[in-house]
Amino acid sequence: LIMSQSALSETYKRPDLAMRPAHTFSIVARDPETGELGAAVQSHWFSVGSDVIWAEPGVGAVATQSFIEVSYGPKGLDLMRDGNSAKEALATLLAQDEYTNVRQVGMVDAKGGVAVHTGDKAIVHFCNETGDNFTVQANMMHHGTVCTAMKAAFENAEGDLAERMMQALEAAQGEGGDVRGKQSASIIVVGGEKGTPYWEAKRFDLRVEDSPEPLKELRRLIHVSRAYSKMTEGDNYMTEGKVEEALASYIAAEEMLPDNHEAIFWHAATLAAIGRVDESLPLFAKAYQMQPTWKVLVQRLPASDLLPDDPELMAKILSVMEN
Repeated sequence: LIMSQSALSETYKRPDLAMRPAHTFSIVARDPETGELGAAVQSHWFSVGSDVIWAEPGVGAVATQSFIEVSYGPKGLDLMRDGNSAKEALATLLAQDEYTNVRQVGMVDAKGGVAVHTGDKAIVHFCNETGDNFTVQANMMHHGTVCTAMKAAFENAEGDLAERMMQALEAAQGEGGDVRGKQSASIIVVGGEKGTPYWEAKRFDLRVEDSPEPLKELRRLIHVSRAYSKMTEGDNYMTEGKVEEALASYIAAEEMLPDNHEAIFWHAATLAAIGRVDESLPLFAKAYQMQPTWKVLVQRLPASDLLPDDPELMAKILSVMEN
């Protein structure tokens, strides 16, 4: 910690509540084309994403940091869900907070309105910058150029909201980032339709809790998440009876993660289930070589109607490595 709790209490006149420092850099943003809302963060602090970033489909996104008051996240979303703009929501919460001088908060609402506050007792270097549909904020930075770099990176980036926010974080780190170094990072992206259940609207909800290279790990996890989304898409197509579309999704997942035996196995199982057994066998063989216990699982699939209950077919699938 920067100073003892007793020193913090004396400095900020807050003897009744322990403050958790979250000195960091973050972005909250909305994609005007898709309506997606998101937030992303990196810090030299364990599990920064668990308290700092918040988002709700069709409502808004929040980053609450510096000497953190976690309630700005859920309360900010509550206020925006009730029809308040980001500026109105932030103003309401600041008016209720005796210790705004140590807060740093960024918000974006479902219409793209943004609001940001940085208290004058945040630890230098601190900064914030706003643009169309986004705000970036940082404190305890190595250099004071972090926010300018984040803003430029986000505005010039191509790709979806997750990619653009990642480029903003990487630009901040390129300027030196947190003066203490790196430890954790997180990203949330949700859809833009209000009232959609979180589990349906979630695009990304990823955390790197403790790593020497949190942004590199977060980018890797985003790539893995995209591939697994393709696998889920394939499963959904199979449920709908859209076999060719399902196969295309499984193939796309394989191409994204060529060393992932999960995608290979389910591609093989789908082919076998629709009678394209000869096409499935090389894929089964590859999956078995990478993870032999798939041979155990494949024998359980007929009971769940995922493969025909055909002993001859099963023998062929199980003996493929012997050919």
